[in-house]
Amino acid sequence: MTASLFAAEQGVGSKAIVLLHGFGGCHDVWREVIFSLAPSTHTLAYDLPGHGMSLDFPSAGPAKVAARAVLADLSERRLKRVHLVGHSMGGAVAALMALAEPEKIASLTLLAPGGVGPEINGPLLRRYAGAADRSEIRACLAAMSGPGTRPFDRTVDALWEMRRRPAQLEKLVEIAAAMTMDDRQGVIPHDRLDGLNMPVMVAWGTDDAVLPFTQADDLPAHFHVHHVLEAGHMLAEEAPDLVAEIIRRNTSRRARPHRLKFSAAAS
Repeated sequence: MTASLFAAEQGVGSKAIVLLHGFGGCHDVWREVIFSLAPSTHTLAYDLPGHGMSLDFPSAGPAKVAARAVLADLSERRLKRVHLVGHSMGGAVAALMALAEPEKIASLTLLAPGGVGPEINGPLLRRYAGAADRSEIRACLAAMSGPGTRPFDRTVDALWEMRRRPAQLEKLVEIAAAMTMDDRQGVIPHDRLDGLNMPVMVAWGTDDAVLPFTQADDLPAHFHVHHVLEAGHMLAEEAPDLVAEIIRRNTSRRARPHRLKFSAAAS
């Protein structure tokens, strides 16, 4: 609903699940995950600013811009609380949303999230940004996936159709250059993440070639971390049934109690 921000919405359930794709993706990458969820599940799969139908969103690129845009759109839709799922760059956007307005986030599910550690495979992401035909898109997805994984033809077709839009490739190249400057990425301070009280689950493939799964080692102790063996970076495409089950489990958990500061507890 927000100007130039697109979301594919389906289902009428009372539990709203918001899905945020990774860099270079689009709302359609969640198709298999949504199919694996209950038919009545209410989902909103966004095209993040600078991607797909949200290509022309003003100042698109930084995760903080995307976080503000999605939060504003949720407010316009009068959704007071949602379950938030983010992959890669979308994971960084989701974490920033939860930090900015935690009262709106019922649960947070992060799939190989960006912004957790500084290491990032800049050359591969910049190659992916410039992938202009099906064969190159497929090759990049294969490089980002686990051993033996073949990217879904539908995903390749959806990403190719997205990249055919005028100025889309140029925008992706611009975002990738900023995101991987000096082959490092910006990091969300872990002490801020530790203050999140909603249920948080993190899933990470042990063969992730984009963001090393060891970045999850230093996450707050109350984050539930799942290592997905022999999976790569593209979890929604590689293991949609598992991702759907992780989402179901996390959306059914309760928030942890708010912790009192020592001075308040001792008074």
